[in-house]
Amino acid sequence: MGRFVKYVLIVVTILMLSLMTLWATISTWLPKVASLWLPAGTQLIFTQPPELIKRGISLNGIQFLAQDCFLADAGPLTLIYQDRQWKLHGNSLDIDTHCLEKLTTQDTSGDDDTPLSVADIQKQLPAFSLSLDRLSITPWESYSGQVDLSSNKQGQRLSIKGKLLSGSAILNDRQMLTLESLSLHIPDSDDVIQLNGEIQVPVSLDAIPEQGNINGEFVTTYVDKPLLLELTWKQIDGHLTVTPQGEKESLLDVPWTLEGKRLVVRQGQWRWPYASQPFTGGISMTLTDWSNDYNEANIEARLNVVTQGSAGKGNAVLTFAPGKISLKDSDLNFQLTGKMNEEQLSLYTTIPGKLSGTIVNPTLNLLSGSLLRVTGAVTPDIYLHEARFPLAGIKVTDKGVSGRLQTIINASHRYWGKYKLHLDGRSRDFWIDQGHWEWNFWGNGDMPPMKAKWDMSGKGEWNDSLINLQTLSTGFNHLVYGQVTVNKPRLILAEPLSWNRAAGQYHAGWQLQAQKVEFDSGGYLPPSTLNIQFFGQDPANFQWKGDLSTKKIGPIKLSGRWDGERIRGEGWWPEQSLDVFQTLLAPELGFKIRKGTLYAQSAFSISETQGIEAGGHMVVKDGGMWLKDGELSGLDFVMSYRLKDHVWQLGPQSPVKLRVKKLNNLFDMSNITADLQGYYPQTERQPLRLTNVGVDMLQGHIGMQELRLPQKDPAILTVRGVDLSELFTILKPKQFTMSGKVDGELPLYLNHPDWLVKGGWVENSKDLTLRLDKDMVQAISDDNMATGDIMDWLRYMEIRRSRADVNVSNLGLLTMDAQIEGFNPTKNAERLVKLNYHHEEDIFQLWRSLRFGDNLQDNLQQIFSLPKEQN
Repeated sequence: MGRFVKYVLIVVTILMLSLMTLWATISTWLPKVASLWLPAGTQLIFTQPPELIKRGISLNGIQFLAQDCFLADAGPLTLIYQDRQWKLHGNSLDIDTHCLEKLTTQDTSGDDDTPLSVADIQKQLPAFSLSLDRLSITPWESYSGQVDLSSNKQGQRLSIKGKLLSGSAILNDRQMLTLESLSLHIPDSDDVIQLNGEIQVPVSLDAIPEQGNINGEFVTTYVDKPLLLELTWKQIDGHLTVTPQGEKESLLDVPWTLEGKRLVVRQGQWRWPYASQPFTGGISMTLTDWSNDYNEANIEARLNVVTQGSAGKGNAVLTFAPGKISLKDSDLNFQLTGKMNEEQLSLYTTIPGKLSGTIVNPTLNLLSGSLLRVTGAVTPDIYLHEARFPLAGIKVTDKGVSGRLQTIINASHRYWGKYKLHLDGRSRDFWIDQGHWEWNFWGNGDMPPMKAKWDMSGKGEWNDSLINLQTLSTGFNHLVYGQVTVNKPRLILAEPLSWNRAAGQYHAGWQLQAQKVEFDSGGYLPPSTLNIQFFGQDPANFQWKGDLSTKKIGPIKLSGRWDGERIRGEGWWPEQSLDVFQTLLAPELGFKIRKGTLYAQSAFSISETQGIEAGGHMVVKDGGMWLKDGELSGLDFVMSYRLKDHVWQLGPQSPVKLRVKKLNNLFDMSNITADLQGYYPQTERQPLRLTNVGVDMLQGHIGMQELRLPQKDPAILTVRGVDLSELFTILKPKQFTMSGKVDGELPLYLNHPDWLVKGGWVENSKDLTLRLDKDMVQAISDDNMATGDIMDWLRYMEIRRSRADVNVSNLGLLTMDAQIEGFNPTKNAERLVKLNYHHEEDIFQLWRSLRFGDNLQDNLQQIFSLPKEQN
């Protein structure tokens, strides 16, 4: 008996050690044992050994590989036996459907050909419950959610709850599958699909359900009412319809017939009346020879779409040649051919291709000859003469697009003109913000608003959510806007453009160079450089700052922002010496800047709809310059302005002010003033006014109260207290001199059909003195001896009253009628002399010569060449 106990203890010990060894090595031998029932090329991996817990075991991770691809990856799992059933709980289960392509075909032939029964499976299932906190299936990760599955004698129940997908279904012991509810939300939209119904599950898994009825409701923002879905079938005939709620005509009407392993759809119809134009078309399909586990089937199908645009009707046809669709290795050729019209656009397609891989995540390979062409109006402003997209060699998967991407665009813009663009690059699994795409681009075009031709080239890449523009160079032959011409400007990328779309970060550095900036007035800016940096969230929302410099000018500090429609900015011109702006003055003016300072500030905006708008002010202090025939000093100038629609508004708040302390040209002038306010070019509704014009000269004052442009009333030029002795000292006439002061008014006309001055007058404010040159008097006396006594009286006169009426035609003809009353104190102070004088002169020639004394002598000689009655 003792020996028996001893043997028992030894056996128990050996069993215990064996069990402990088996348990300790379970992560090694269990996957090998399981591989006997797994498909070839797959394996089960335990990331960590299992641990015993109360009433069960804990697994920290199980992975299922198809070759080197993780088909399934489970997080921590716990399996316990409680309440007479097994309960399995997992934190997560990730399934990657891309790995289905890695599954190889396994020979499952055997002696038992009896089809598997759903009822048999249900009977063999123990009572259990499975719960997963998160089930995620690639590439539909957005539809992940919590899953619960339970099984008992009455049947099985499945429920899922996620942000975008939720619902529940029951399979009872009579093989009736009831879809209690299913709610599917379309990502990034408010669209929702809701389904419910019943399906009679066949006894054998290799058979088709004999009958079923599934109803659903689809709520979408594209249609203002829910869409009702109905799928019904009985035995071999079935029907699928999609109909707007409350309407009779369906959007989708697909009758089908199922006989054995042959599903046929004939004369299916679809329509979509909710776009900018109605779309209609037909559907036909034949599905045959599917495998027992529905893993693969042969398919042949045809779908067409009929469109109607301004270019007429279009018909595009998508055909699937007889081929195979499979969960592992689909092989199906297709071709999209035809024309589609959408409003003003026409799309011409010839796209042959091949579908391969798993039907869950197919791969589309576009074959030789694939081409998409687009023509027509994209917007009311942009017209596509042709956009070509060669597509041969491109591969499309759910991961993105791979292959060579090319585009050739020939288009025109109503405002910006014609342009042609080329893009050539290569992508690898690229989609928006995923994968990689690198490209080169170039192009050229015309820009009529700026009277310019331009060219462009550059290269860049898009890597996941990071867009990087490495180089860019855009140049113009010139830019002409208003009265400014910019010669050969070129925009280059000084710092690579970097746009991180995920982080919302945007940065770039630009440099604009111009050989010369010319102004219609004759001035110019030497070679200039504009440096700009962009920083913000994206190309439609960023701030910018920079500086503008042209040799000695500047730098002018600039800053602003771009909101996708309008550029706004400000500029600060620091105080600088005026002599750096010498080039802005036209050479023919003959001005040479010698002193003074300037500073300015401006704000501006640029948009397509409103063009350039600007406003600001400029201040010049203590300016001085050499003139052709003199010198200017003490120049102070204050100007505020606005620019809109090519119209300058000068002095919006207060007039433009010009003040000059001294101007020495032909005359010495001082205290020069002028105020300017209004619009240029001026109109009747928006006039330009020159006011407060005045100058002290010849010991008197000359001024003008207001000159309005366009002119309605004459501008009165007033003369007060001008000393004639000062005037004659400057003019230096040889034949006569005058002294004394005069007043006058000269009405000025700028747009009169006949006159520059009409009704002007000049008269003495105090007594005047006239002295004639004795040689002139003698010359006149020699021509006519009878006038000798008369000229003797005029040689020296004290003039008590004088008046000259002045008119000047718009051709420059001066007409002056003068009356002079005075006496010669050396002859007889009591004898009054009256002189009437008429004079005509080309005023333009007169001012060019400024020696009108000689002309006056000639006129006096003519006057006194014949005897006249003396008063």
